[in-house]
Amino acid sequence: GGGAGAGNGGGGGGAGGLLTAAGFAITLGSSITVTVGAGGAGVAASPSTSTNGTNGSNSVFSTVTATGGGYGSVVGSNGNSGGSGGGGCSSSNVGGAGTAGQGNNGGTGGQSASGGYNTGGGGGGAGSAGTTVVGYYNGSGGTGLVSSITGSPVQYAGGGSGGSDYRATGQTAPPTSAGGGQGSYNSIEGVQGTANTGGGGGGGGYASGTYTASGAGGSGIVIIRYPSYLAP
Repeated sequence: GGGAGAGNGGGGGGAGGLLTAAGFAITLGSSITVTVGAGGAGVAASPSTSTNGTNGSNSVFSTVTATGGGYGSVVGSNGNSGGSGGGGCSSSNVGGAGTAGQGNNGGTGGQSASGGYNTGGGGGGAGSAGTTVVGYYNGSGGTGLVSSITGSPVQYAGGGSGGSDYRATGQTAPPTSAGGGQGSYNSIEGVQGTANTGGGGGGGGYASGTYTASGAGGSGIVIIRYPSYLAP
């Protein structure tokens, strides 16, 4: 999933878009490259700086590569591209592009009418794009995709929700999807994407003179399933 845009640090990208390969041929005695990607780093709280997150790493099984999610941006830059794109910050910063067949675009950021509050768009997910900000409330992360390959339904590669500088009385938590981290609001820090789902990190914000932290992306996972008669 893509990381969320933010008033402070952008959320880290999750560890990959979502790919499946059925009927994959295995040669007896051959070695296979398997890499479980790491989530991209978020940005720590700071009284003076505002920084982009970082992309997630690729997850790999042999020739199949799920591309790491794009990071969320801060003012002055767009969300980065990846398996799913990261969200933008402010109305002039668009979300990053997703990779065809793996994920979707991040949402564009927003800004209040007075120009004083920047709000991040949601990171893209494997199932849908991150939402663009309306007014100055946080954009929500794009949905992931549900798979039951492990025997139970799990949602993978959800986008992180945007972080907000806006501190309205009664403002509620920004919406997010399973796996994606929740964005900052009312001085609460952005939340990390869920481990082993590839979910994007929530965006950071700004409150009481301090840029609140953004969340890191969730680590990826590689799942191999085969009929019992092929077990070693």
